[in-house]
Amino acid sequence: MDDQASQQHKNEQEMRDIIEEARCILPGLQAVFGFQTIAVFNKRFTDLATYAQVCHLVGLGLMVVAMAMLMTPAVYNRAKRGQATSRMLRMSRKSIRGGLIPLAVGLSLDMLTVMSLATDMLSLSIAAAVATLLLFMGLWYFIPRSDPAQVAEPRS
Repeated sequence: MDDQASQQHKNEQEMRDIIEEARCILPGLQAVFGFQTIAVFNKRFTDLATYAQVCHLVGLGLMVVAMAMLMTPAVYNRAKRGQATSRMLRMSRKSIRGGLIPLAVGLSLDMLTVMSLATDMLSLSIAAAVATLLLFMGLWYFIPRSDPAQVAEPRS
């Protein structure tokens, strides 16, 4: 029984860590979402090319998806009344990691929108968006996975 209690304690601590990670990301994401939403009501938004408006709105939608995915672990934890299970931890890890993808794509699409307005050059706007996406993916996925000292994620 001690092993079960010890494992449950570890699970609950890891769940608290996961929720804390999401809490670090969410305020910035919510601020960006607010600015994205306000941009639609700005007069200059109608000056954007149609593709840039669509990119902005798709990016806004992706930010909603990212927020939902990043908030999901806290909802799981609340539903289970703090009793973290191995399955819940796996789902929560995937939700946090997965939520960073729509966040990266949404911010990259916004970079395209901003560059389109600033330069009126589609090729430069696309290049900036791709560079932004590569930066996020590199920092959030590729570099961490290439570190041989990185401890493998526990498989519970």
